[in-house]
Amino acid sequence: MDLFSQHRQKNLSRVAPLAVRMRPTTLEEFSGQEHFLGPGKLLRRMLEADRLTSVIFYGPPGTGKTTLAELVAGYTRSHFQQLNAASVGVKEVRAVLDAARQRLEDQNQRTVLFLDEIHRFNRAQQDILLPDVESGQILLVGATTENPFFSINSPLISRSQIFQFMPLTGQQIKNLVMRAIGDEARGFGRLKIKIEDDALEHWATTSDGDARRALGALEVAVLSSASVGQTDATKTPTRSDGDAQPMARSNTGTDQAIHIDLDVAEQSIQRKAIVYDGTGDEHYDAASALIKSMRGSDPDAAVYWVARMLEAGEDPRFIARRIAILASEDIGNADPRAIMVASACYDIVERIGMPEAQLTLGQAAIYMATAPKSNASALAIWAAMSDVRQGRSVPVPVHLRDSHYKGAKRLGHGADYKYAHDYEEGYVEQDYLGVDKTYYQPTARGYEGQISQRLQELRLRRKNSSSASKTGNPPS
Repeated sequence: MDLFSQHRQKNLSRVAPLAVRMRPTTLEEFSGQEHFLGPGKLLRRMLEADRLTSVIFYGPPGTGKTTLAELVAGYTRSHFQQLNAASVGVKEVRAVLDAARQRLEDQNQRTVLFLDEIHRFNRAQQDILLPDVESGQILLVGATTENPFFSINSPLISRSQIFQFMPLTGQQIKNLVMRAIGDEARGFGRLKIKIEDDALEHWATTSDGDARRALGALEVAVLSSASVGQTDATKTPTRSDGDAQPMARSNTGTDQAIHIDLDVAEQSIQRKAIVYDGTGDEHYDAASALIKSMRGSDPDAAVYWVARMLEAGEDPRFIARRIAILASEDIGNADPRAIMVASACYDIVERIGMPEAQLTLGQAAIYMATAPKSNASALAIWAAMSDVRQGRSVPVPVHLRDSHYKGAKRLGHGADYKYAHDYEEGYVEQDYLGVDKTYYQPTARGYEGQISQRLQELRLRRKNSSSASKTGNPPS
């Protein structure tokens, strides 16, 4: 690197955010993702053996996808090329692929192509990568926050190893913040910084496992505290060696410690940003968690997922629809009031909207979670639908057919039909289906227990009546 390039690189590093300056330079510095990067784990073994294949890094922001991609290039002794799928087209990608082939031929050096936001490439653009990925002429490292099985071509998926990144733990976030405070070369190690435990805990919680967000909060806290007492015309002083690291000074010009307490921490990070894609994984995963929590009779989990979705900006009507579906599918006749609660919930949400609708949604979700459960009615309709689609159509029995038109009597429609209210208990033995089939098998839970008892009695009478008609003996 020539003198001009070194100077340019130094200028860039001076303005780089703390999160960029603190990016790990070795695997040992890398935090999190032990499930595939820990000692003896798959990706670590692949890197140490220099047997890396194309990979897809999938996970939320701030979990180290870009950083690990850069480390991969170093461990594979490959040329590193970074592109963002949101800002490049086919022409740029072809140029990189051509240069990678030439580099392999001339220098016997492979190229790691880090394609950030790979899900933003359409299918045709992704197909351009296939030949070179398949031949191994490039090592593709694709990064995405969206589920790759939905957003990336199947052929590309089949040729790549997928590694799912998880949010960093609270302790890992704390460790990163303290490392940045103590690092003299890249962080704030040359400043006197005192951080309270509750401030550190606040960042660990509100960053939601996003290292970039936590380090950004630290940087805001330090820079804002370091500039206290300065006039508008005075820039934040830097060290004599030209480093961008600020020096905290009092009004008299003497060094002073920067104190980060809970109040400073809260102001530095402001309101936490909930990771939530209204049309992607987070949308469906949160909805799934809500439904499964209500089905599993956990009101605390159910109301949390309602709150999580609402806070992230989810349409309250979508949540109301999920509640209504669950009322029929998972509660059914165990508590017939559940569907009325769900119906009222949807109506109220539609009429009043947010923020008041949160009260109704929370109440409805808790009611569903605490109601007795039965999917017997759901199983019944699913089985009946399956028979209708796949089986032979059952003709309507003649005595059940419509007789309210001229000519019906000549066809025999409605003949011998027995009107139930003309009989004791409003019930009479009669064939209503034409085939011997049982769809609804009620449980003994909740109100459905009463339904089950009555239905058993009716089915027993029907069975006895059928047996008697075959033998010619009156039913007992």
